[in-house]
Amino acid sequence: MKQLQKVERNGQRVLTTSQLAEAYETDNRRISENFNRNISRFKEGKHYHSISGTEKSDFLNHTQIADGSKNASVLYLWTEKGAWLHAKSLNTDAAWDAYEMLVDDYYTIKENVTPLSKDQALVTVLRTTADLVENFDLVVKEQNELRKLVTRVDQKVEEQITIDHGEQRRLQKAVAKRVYEITGEKEYQRKLFREIYREIKDRFAVSSYKDVKRKELQQAIQYIEHFIPRRVVS
Repeated sequence: MKQLQKVERNGQRVLTTSQLAEAYETDNRRISENFNRNISRFKEGKHYHSISGTEKSDFLNHTQIADGSKNASVLYLWTEKGAWLHAKSLNTDAAWDAYEMLVDDYYTIKENVTPLSKDQALVTVLRTTADLVENFDLVVKEQNELRKLVTRVDQKVEEQITIDHGEQRRLQKAVAKRVYEITGEKEYQRKLFREIYREIKDRFAVSSYKDVKRKELQQAIQYIEHFIPRRVVS
């Protein structure tokens, strides 16, 4: 899949019908047919945005989209949830592969920030405050309350922080090792990679393996090491 032109509306990353069709290796007509056939499942504002008239012209002029969208009477812009419904409807390897890449590399607007930095900064402030207070009866009580608060914030940080780049590589290597242990057949290896990554997302309730919680990393690796595919390879 070639690099997609980034399109945003109201701060949300979206795709035109032409972009989605290209990513899923199909055509605009098929995307439209899927939409019309399952229209009761698609909700505007959640799965897509539709614009027309002057609003559409202004949007296309601002974004400089050059994929034929200006010829449509109504411009449909598909959100991540909308892309998922289309992948589910198409149910092809190409569509599912493209959807995973879209979630990882397109729909997520990445920022170089440290997870929970505000909470971690609060932990530091509370610890410093607890160390500075005097050891009087009232102050001792305040110290205990502060330490309880520090513990709660520490637990919150630990609960929410996800695996970093090095830990992602550990998980990727575990997946590769398990796939190569199961089979040497190239085509089946490709299917196994997809199957394992989907199993990880389902088991740990994440949209990408990169979102696995740090505290669950060892559990995820053990799950991969004991993974049994749906098809037994001799």
